[in-house]
This record gives sequence, structure tokens and C-alpha cells, in this order.
Amino acid sequence: PVGSALGQRGLNIMQFCKEFNERTAGYLPEVPVPVVITAYKDKSFNFVTKTPPVSYFLRKAAGIGKGSSLPGTDVAGSVGLRAVYEIAKVKQVDQPHVPLQSIAKSVVGTAKSMGLQVVRE
Repeated sequence: PVGSALGQRGLNIMQFCKEFNERTAGYLPEVPVPVVITAYKDKSFNFVTKTPPVSYFLRKAAGIGKGSSLPGTDVAGSVGLRAVYEIAKVKQVDQPHVPLQSIAKSVVGTAKSMGLQVVRE
């Protein structure tokens, strides 16, 4: 999907891919990396990589492939408070002005929406 989005705006796809690969060289290939691209009128661009989604971290912490199809009814797995705190610390990079406690509450909400139980360890 990136190629068509960049191509529609006349941006250099190869340049983007080269820069993206350089910035994400430390990530494993299966890790999703969100990107925000800003395209300018002169066909140049700038992009910012974000941390992987909370759902990715929660699936890894719980050891599951996907969340529950019926959250609130079916339990897909469980995740500990320590994992929630660690995920919140990682996500705080994207939201430096948001308190860690608020990010942790958001992570708990995402876990519940995926059918994960948050347990004390």
C-alpha cells in the first residue's frame, strides 16, 4: 500500500524504501512499524517512524497469535501488570507529554478489547 500512496503524489518510492530500511534496520522483519509521511509540493517528503502498535506488544506478551473474536465473553489469554507497564514505557516515546499512568490505562483498555485478562503477578 505504501507504493501506491507515494506514487500518487509523485514521490520517489526507491528513496523512501532506502531511508525506511535504514531507520528500521534494528527491527525484526515481522514487527509492524507505523509511519507518518509528510509530502511536500516540490515532491520531497519527510517521514517519522512510530513504535509498533500496542496490540502487537500485547499479543507477544500473552503469547497469542490474535485476540478474541468475542472480547468480554471469550478470554484469549492473559498479560501481567509488569508487561502493561513495560509496553506503556515503550509507547511513551510516541507521546512524551502524556503521563505514564494514562498510557498504561490505555494499554489495559486495549488488552480488554482484545479479550486479554490483565492479572497481577
